[in-house]
Amino acid sequence: MCRVRRPSSHPNQSGPPFNALAARRLRAALNMGPEHVAHGIRVSYGLPYVTPDLVVAWERGTIAPQNPELTALAGVLWCSPGELIGRPQTLREHRVARDLAPEDVARTVGLALAAYLRMEETDDWRGTDRQSAQLADVLGLSLPDFVTVTGREEKLADLLTSAVSTRWQGYVRPVAKLAPLDRRVLENVLQVLHQDYQGHMASTLSWGGGTGDAGAGGRDFLDRIVEHFWSAVERHP
Repeated sequence: MCRVRRPSSHPNQSGPPFNALAARRLRAALNMGPEHVAHGIRVSYGLPYVTPDLVVAWERGTIAPQNPELTALAGVLWCSPGELIGRPQTLREHRVARDLAPEDVARTVGLALAAYLRMEETDDWRGTDRQSAQLADVLGLSLPDFVTVTGREEKLADLLTSAVSTRWQGYVRPVAKLAPLDRRVLENVLQVLHQDYQGHMASTLSWGGGTGDAGAGGRDFLDRIVEHFWSAVERHP
């Protein structure tokens, strides 16, 4: 008997971060076996190569389902594709998590499909401010996700590093251009981060005794500066 082989994927069509544990738990909650899932995908979604072994491989995390497979798996498990993936990081992953076709996103933000796909494949968002706002709306992006997806996170990290290590007051406006927050919130957050960073440096030097450990606490703080920034924003009243 000839085994049906899984079609090879296009090199630029890497899948979203698949949550293997969620897939296994959802299947178990439905009292389904891998063979039931495979059968449902073959019959209802026209993917004849999907076998119980492939379903088990997905659930073990040894291989991730591609986009059509993820959609089919979600349909059989009665869930959304977003429930089967980890936290999206890229533009494409956010789109897949919302179960949207690229044509839908391109049309909503006012881009030609080819231009949008090029941005998605290269992780290089080049939309206008208006298009960026529409992108955030259609994909349901939080502000941290929006900054990441539009390629602004590295620049934000650079600005925050300078802000906490020099005079933070001069960085309120540049940071606001990347992360549009209320000015009062930004001022308070940058001041807190500046104090935290200086505190890390002072404490490290005090118990480091001028050894090679001096400044280690400060460097660790800067390595996670964007994470500290968003945490401070969330804590702000």
